[in-house]
Amino acid sequence: MIDFSEWVAITSQRTNQSLAGARVFIGDNNIQNENAKNSDQNSDVEKFLQSAQSWGIIPTTCKQYADFDATKSYENIENTMVNAPNLSGKDAIDYAQKHMQVMRTLLNNLQESGLNLEGVRIAVCLVLEPKTAVLLRELHAHGAIVGVFCGPDETDQRVADQLKKEGILVQANRDWTPEQTHEGALKLLDEIQPDIIIDDGASFARLASLERPQIAANLIGVAEETTSGVRAFEAMQKAGHLHYPVIAVNNSALKTDFDNRHGTGETCVTTMQQILGSECFKNAKVTVVGYGPVGRGFALRIRALGAKVTICDTNPVQSLRAVFDGFEAHNLECVVKKSNMIVSATGVRHTITLQHMQNMQENAILAVIGGIANEIALDEIPDFKPVVGTSQRKIQVPCGPQITLISEGDGTNYTTGGGNPIEIMDFSFAVQVSAVAYLLE
Repeated sequence: MIDFSEWVAITSQRTNQSLAGARVFIGDNNIQNENAKNSDQNSDVEKFLQSAQSWGIIPTTCKQYADFDATKSYENIENTMVNAPNLSGKDAIDYAQKHMQVMRTLLNNLQESGLNLEGVRIAVCLVLEPKTAVLLRELHAHGAIVGVFCGPDETDQRVADQLKKEGILVQANRDWTPEQTHEGALKLLDEIQPDIIIDDGASFARLASLERPQIAANLIGVAEETTSGVRAFEAMQKAGHLHYPVIAVNNSALKTDFDNRHGTGETCVTTMQQILGSECFKNAKVTVVGYGPVGRGFALRIRALGAKVTICDTNPVQSLRAVFDGFEAHNLECVVKKSNMIVSATGVRHTITLQHMQNMQENAILAVIGGIANEIALDEIPDFKPVVGTSQRKIQVPCGPQITLISEGDGTNYTTGGGNPIEIMDFSFAVQVSAVAYLLE
């Protein structure tokens, strides 16, 4: 049987489907009985089973009802399993759409109940990849006027090009400079004149408020996808600067419990495996900073891959939760020198400070799985300039060690990997659709 670490890395990154909750064929009862006679084979199966169940995977001996087959060799998987990152833009979107039944069914049901999207102008500011394209396609098919903006580091160019062919307004390009990115965002606002914004990090709605106040004044509302965005809107409300309704999609149980914990938690692990090797977590001393749903989902999975995990969270309740999940919990300052790998999962600026980096081990690995600008204090490193598409590189910390930075300090699963699993994003986008329907009531 294929090694579990290798299997999850290959299967997750090739299919972009959720492994958590999936049924995985591990051999029928006859094979299991035969393996039991061979202690080595039996041991391999037991190791796979133990790791799989810790991950949230359901092993099965019934191949007919399995989502995946773990009895195949590496070579067999390479030859037979879909490789979603290598598909054309159209095929990648079609592939995702095939597995996104929840959002489509909900939209159809809402339409039958009276939802009318005809002529509604919706601007979408989300990571531009195949699942987002399905959301855009579905809204467009139901009569909405839709457009999408995305920064270069979060743009899948094949998807952007395909959506343009399908008549959807797209302002996104992998090669844009910061100036062009800003111009593109404003251009989409001007082109769409949105009634509703589906936002990520509150970035697009805040831009409208600052530079296109007339557009912001006419908004029906905003549906916000992320934790960091909800925080930003709450700050705007507290300061008296929020003048339109905001639906906190992020706070939905379908978003937090599935997208954050299982989606981001899973794919950040497998993306880092893609970058560093499938065995990168085995016996590694990993510090996870932040034990919210993302950090928890990540920590539980890398433990299943053999990592020795320590949790750091400034919230004592979250730290206690980590302890009751079987993890050590300490202040970051106490463990930074002992860690082979530090992973930030907070969505809070400067979670990892320059001083933290100065105290890291030589060649230690540093990554972000939350994802806001400068969650790592890279803006305090002179001459650091992020390069789109860089999965890892060495950086010299001033008065400190040389460390390995993953995905330029941005959210690793959506900048380097394929983003959250298709089925998980189907849930999240169903909530987005519900938010749009609510705003239009």
